Amino acid sequence: MNKRQLILEDGTTFTGQAFGSLTESEGEVIFNTSMTGYQEIISDPSYYGQIVVMTYPSIGSYGINRDDFEAITPFIKGVIAKEVSDEPSNFRSEETLDAFLKQYEIPGIAGIDTRMLTRLLREKGTMKGLIASAEMDLDTALSRLKSNNQHSFVEDASITRPYIVPGRGKRIVIVDFGMKHSILHELTERNCHVTVVPYNYGAEEVMRFKPDGIVLSHGPGNPGNLAESVALIKSLFGVPMLGIGLGHQLFALACGAKTKRMKNGKYGSNYPVKDVKTDKSWLTTQSRAYEVVESSLKDAPLQVTFRSINDDAIEGLAHKEHPAISVQFNPEGAPGPNETNFIFDQFLNMIARCQAEIGGVPNA
Repeated sequence: MNKRQLILEDGTTFTGQAFGSLTESEGEVIFNTSMTGYQEIISDPSYYGQIVVMTYPSIGSYGINRDDFEAITPFIKGVIAKEVSDEPSNFRSEETLDAFLKQYEIPGIAGIDTRMLTRLLREKGTMKGLIASAEMDLDTALSRLKSNNQHSFVEDASITRPYIVPGRGKRIVIVDFGMKHSILHELTERNCHVTVVPYNYGAEEVMRFKPDGIVLSHGPGNPGNLAESVALIKSLFGVPMLGIGLGHQLFALACGAKTKRMKNGKYGSNYPVKDVKTDKSWLTTQSRAYEVVESSLKDAPLQVTFRSINDDAIEGLAHKEHPAISVQFNPEGAPGPNETNFIFDQFLNMIARCQAEIGGVPNA
């Protein structure tokens, strides 16, 4: 089996066995604490540009199936694992993880000390890393990692042309910043008529679809790089709105709040959050590197609706004047718990209330 290296920007090097593609790849090295769900993680557009360390010691045991993808094309830059199974055992399995990664030219490394690597990332924070051959020298690798390539991941993760998923219920427009398919699933399960539009659509183009409500999807990258999207959200206030993940951060920016990069980010399916009003708590799935700054809410027309139980961070917001809510976590789960999918019901109920207030006439 071919030897491969993971070289971090601080010079730390890990050597292990290659699986997946033998291509070289660089990206931000983050760790995910989920015990299952590697297929959804690999295909989630919010992981675009990242090399994911799986803290659970063995992955690949149930293979890859046709049903659990979150996007047609995976955007992940690499997978790091302690152990990879090449003989999956699951009635839905159609191919191995190794074969899938080869098909999409995504490299992986197994057999390294993922506990040590995770502890290093916890201590020093997220770092850039390079997956390369065992022959690459350290100076060459570090030179590549020092290059500062600013890139809008949303531009690649978003669609380029709108499409419709027909339904007979509420007319919902999703602004696609790197949408997971499970968001579509939750809305179509509620019989919504869904139109998905690119992230760079203008307000007039969005309103041409006569939406009853607008969803700002999750996605990858820095919300501060999406000034045009922030302006779009400002111009759409008044239409019932739900922001998820990156959409939550952009919603906050549109209301005058600020965001900041986290030291490690939150990636996994075991993050507890609490409803501020009811004091009820749930486990949630999260995949994010940025958060809303608490102090910036002082002059913003926002109130906090959910908080993290672990660190009291902001997990949900509601506009004080317009029908608009947002959550930092993934209410659709995928992977992990979907017990917060009631957020979609709250969104649809908000739409119904708005329509009732104007005499039951949609889009008036």
